[in-house]
Amino acid sequence: VVFAGELLRRAEDLIEQEIHPTVIVRGYRMAKSKALELLNNLADNVSKNDTDTLEKIAMTAMTGKGSEAAKESLAKIAVEAVKIVASGSDEIDKDDIKIEKKQGGSVDDTELIRGIVIDKEIVHSNMPKKVRNAKICLLDCALELKDTETDAQIRITSPDQLQAFVEQESRMLKDMVKKVVASGCNVVFCQKGIDDLAQHYLAKEGIAAARRVKKSDMEKLAKATGAGIVSNVDELTDSDLGYAGLVEEQKLGGEEMTFVRECKDPKAVSILVRGGTEHVVDEAKRAMDDAVLGVISAIEVGKLVTGGGSVEFELARRLREYAESVGGREQLAINAFADAVEIVPRTLAESTGKDPIDILVDLRTQHDKGRVSAGIDVVNGTIADMKKLGVVEP
Repeated sequence: VVFAGELLRRAEDLIEQEIHPTVIVRGYRMAKSKALELLNNLADNVSKNDTDTLEKIAMTAMTGKGSEAAKESLAKIAVEAVKIVASGSDEIDKDDIKIEKKQGGSVDDTELIRGIVIDKEIVHSNMPKKVRNAKICLLDCALELKDTETDAQIRITSPDQLQAFVEQESRMLKDMVKKVVASGCNVVFCQKGIDDLAQHYLAKEGIAAARRVKKSDMEKLAKATGAGIVSNVDELTDSDLGYAGLVEEQKLGGEEMTFVRECKDPKAVSILVRGGTEHVVDEAKRAMDDAVLGVISAIEVGKLVTGGGSVEFELARRLREYAESVGGREQLAINAFADAVEIVPRTLAESTGKDPIDILVDLRTQHDKGRVSAGIDVVNGTIADMKKLGVVEP
């Protein structure tokens, strides 16, 4: 956004000098193509096995957020989460990493769960709250009796008919539960409701169940545990079940949550972000989002550049050299583009609290000597080698 605004501001100056907008656009386009080509040469390669480098990317993404104090531990979690999800392909879906936040505890209590955490409790008090070696069944049908499809009335004239009717209802529920039990599962996640009676039967069989689980959570559970989502209890077989080492209900911040942990080869994972107050948790979640996205894009593109305004400064320098070779009026637009790219180091120089002009002059001297990774160390208000400081970004 900052860069786009600066491009417009520079364009306005050129229009005032009576340079036609078409010429400016053409110059900007040429500068853009050249800049992308230069960036490829300035960038270093990175792969998903460079854990160290990826952690630096995550830390750079978190710098300046409220949770900076814990950025090392958070960066490790972000990188590990992405690596687990990325095991199969180069295309990484951000949605496979679920970031849940819960107030209470400190930011250091943030943890990576090799599985999924769900904001639901186990429905019945007699059900086990902790299941080891869980065989997980995912249902997106209700374990309750539906009303009839058509408008029907059932007329009952004597008590024994009523009794038979009630018994038939409970028999139907019992049959449903029997089918679930027959599959061999010991944990059920249901996308719809579970009738009180069905809960009772499930509890008697020692099966833990959670109901009204969100559709998106069901899909993540399927990815993490390898279970299939079943729409009809009659079709349920043991091949539809997923596996997790541990399913447990834990009370966090006054609310129960269900954790599905220790999945064998999870294609989806969760990060549970903790923090003392609502504000801290929100801030930590935002930092975690940035870190995860930074790591994902670094792995997908496979390249990284140095931060601290170093790469922008070098780009501007090389674009000006390119402008001289172009000539004509487009040259002015390419130079304007180069000036606009420099807004990043210039803003950083102003943020140091020292004289920005001195800092930029120093930076220019370093880059003229060929020190491409020299950038602005905002904390100390000096010029430093960004590679050594570990300030890198995708």
